[in-house]
Amino acid sequence: MAEKNLTKKTMIGGQAIIEGVMMIGPGKYAIVVRKQSGEHVVKEGELNSLAAKYKILGWPIIRGVVGFGRSMRRGLDAINWSSDAYIEDGGEDQAAESKLDKWLDEKMKSPKGKAAVMSVVTAIGLLIPIALFFVLPTFIGGLLDPYIGSGVLRNLAEGLIRLVIFFLFMLSVSQMNDMRRVFMYHGAEHKTIHCYEHGLPMTVENAQTFGTAHPRCGTSFLFVVMIVSIIVLSFFTFSNIWTRLAVRLGCLPLIVGLAYEFNRFVGRHDNWFTRILRAPGMWFQRFTTREPEDYMVEVAIDAFLRVAPDDDSDQW
Repeated sequence: MAEKNLTKKTMIGGQAIIEGVMMIGPGKYAIVVRKQSGEHVVKEGELNSLAAKYKILGWPIIRGVVGFGRSMRRGLDAINWSSDAYIEDGGEDQAAESKLDKWLDEKMKSPKGKAAVMSVVTAIGLLIPIALFFVLPTFIGGLLDPYIGSGVLRNLAEGLIRLVIFFLFMLSVSQMNDMRRVFMYHGAEHKTIHCYEHGLPMTVENAQTFGTAHPRCGTSFLFVVMIVSIIVLSFFTFSNIWTRLAVRLGCLPLIVGLAYEFNRFVGRHDNWFTRILRAPGMWFQRFTTREPEDYMVEVAIDAFLRVAPDDDSDQW
């Protein structure tokens, strides 16, 4: 692929979902799903900035924690909605609600009650990776205590175990047939953003000339979280396993916040130094992206254009 000059850096990001793509712009989001008939089903909405209301939530480190939590919630909603939109036929798809939303509307008359249930669902989605990548390595590291005898070496061993689990998890997910198409849409999302950032007309032909990896990808972010966790947790060498576990869980917000700031930095700058810093995360995207079909890129472009502003408010 020929090298192209980067003309602008956008804050717009996205997520691959079931047979579609969600794009998040500076003020709104758009979910576009391609049905089996080829029709695009769309859901759009406005975004409310918590940082605009509470300035402290826009501070470095804190903004990463808040953004990660909101993206998890938004991502789960989008996947749930896309699943229903792809399966269901006909109807007013533009106003379609997910089955979970419909159930909540029927059972939860109070908006606060509905919000509470969705918060629990999001929390469960967060607890699974926490248990897999932080709790499990801590207990395995505890089993190695008799053979290591050093807090520093134990922390290093835990970090390596965490990376191995993460690697094996990504490798196993990438081999699932049902996930291959999601990863193809993931590649389409990245190609679309590349096309826009390089100032080219937003066409399938132009987007397909780019690679499937992008510096601001969520896969890169998760990989950075693993690396940052090794660095941060190396300062705590408590021998008691429950104390270590409490410290690791307590440090999670700091780890997530630092990883966000790192990704934000390498995403905003393009030079030899930032290319070296982001290289491992870019390489890791080989597990979570695939070359997309043209119609998948069409979906990604459709979603992108619905959130791209007319001014420069999407720029870093």
